[in-house]
Amino acid sequence: MAPTAAKPRQVLVLLALHAGKIVSVPTLIEELWGDRPPLSVRTTLQTYILQLRRLIESAMPPEASGTAKDVLLTRFDGYVLDIDPDNVDVRAYEALIQEGNRAVEERDFEAASRFLGMALAKWHGQALVDVRIGMPLSIEVARLEESRLNALEARIGADIGLGRHQAVLSELTVLTARHPMHENLCAHYMVSLYRSGRQWQALQAFKTLRNTLNKELGVEPSVRLRNLQQAVLRSELDLDQPEPVAAVRRVGLG
Repeated sequence: MAPTAAKPRQVLVLLALHAGKIVSVPTLIEELWGDRPPLSVRTTLQTYILQLRRLIESAMPPEASGTAKDVLLTRFDGYVLDIDPDNVDVRAYEALIQEGNRAVEERDFEAASRFLGMALAKWHGQALVDVRIGMPLSIEVARLEESRLNALEARIGADIGLGRHQAVLSELTVLTARHPMHENLCAHYMVSLYRSGRQWQALQAFKTLRNTLNKELGVEPSVRLRNLQQAVLRSELDLDQPEPVAAVRRVGLG
């Protein structure tokens, strides 16, 4: 995309993430220029809005009622992208997460794995990786990436509850290496290794996490994880008992 189109695209993405809601002019200015806006900042922003409306107009079908101004609305000191939020990938992702959460609460692991898997399938690489981002969008990216990790954790937990221990091992190997201080992922990894007949590797996973926490933060693993380590050490872990699955924490998008 040409540099001249990068900033209008930032505006469009921010408006789409808040579809149906007012995004204030100060927020848009912060996104585009941070704390160094140009002298003609509002005129420049209006130019970008005009460019976006032209793009919307060109994409509207001939039989459409209304104009681009009815889609990209001007409101007091802000703008609204008046589209169905369900047409935005983020909203579809959130709806699937909600269904997955409901299934987790009902301990319906089959449905939880299915819905959370469908939610994760909405992802194609990192969030907004092809968009230049300022502070407001960087916050959205952080929230989305945290939500994605939570969804992965919950979906893996559901799969473990279904007895798919070996199927998730390769995924957990990568995730625990990528997130070496993430206790819940380590717990899933330990349970999966143990139930796959690899007790010593489950204990090694705990040792690796403990060494990392000690070195980086000077703390010990949680009581829950230490209890799990003792259960594995004594071969007391119930091989038939499903691992509890935590619901995905909802990530607000403003």
